[in-house]
Amino acid sequence: MRGIALGVRLGLRRREAALLARLRTPERIQDFVSAFPTNFESGGDTCLSVASALRAGHAHCLEGAFVAACALWLAGAPPLLVEMQATGDDDHAVALFRRGRHWGAISKTNHVWLRYRDPIYRSPRELVMSYFHEYTRGPKKTLRSHSRVFDMRTLDPALWVSNPDDCWQAANALSAARRHPIVTAAQARRLKPRDEMETRANALLQHRAPDAKTALKY
Repeated sequence: MRGIALGVRLGLRRREAALLARLRTPERIQDFVSAFPTNFESGGDTCLSVASALRAGHAHCLEGAFVAACALWLAGAPPLLVEMQATGDDDHAVALFRRGRHWGAISKTNHVWLRYRDPIYRSPRELVMSYFHEYTRGPKKTLRSHSRVFDMRTLDPALWVSNPDDCWQAANALSAARRHPIVTAAQARRLKPRDEMETRANALLQHRAPDAKTALKY
């Protein structure tokens, strides 16, 4: 009941709060956001709040991270996000959680890459580095930096939990967080491209995309 009451205070409808409050573990939260249909933004770019994503019945990576962070909050954990920035590719956000002294991540993606991370990493940095060889566009490895851990409690919940409009202010706050580089320019020039088998694996999708170009993005 405590999680439901918190969700209502954050601006969710009671049934929405009850839905998220049932997701008491990171594993259950991950299963929920993975099963959630992908928002392919057929009408243009969106940044749906938790409430809007639940009502629309779909989410892309950042929207899924909002949902996961909110569910963690209702379960008694802090709602923490990290954004990974790429060159020539889309950025990606994940919700972080801790089990004991170790970090894990909940991730909304339509591909075999960039998915859930078990809480075995000694630091957020170590966790983010686990995504490096997966973060690709075609044969190129594109991950270049990541944000500091961003506590969503520093933002008004009206900006990202209950906002009926797109949550660009919350998205911009996350993007503006201090960044940490992952590779130097010299290292980036010497990265080995992925091989043909790895590239072919990108064709595997969890939710059917409307076209090949859209399939690459989400």
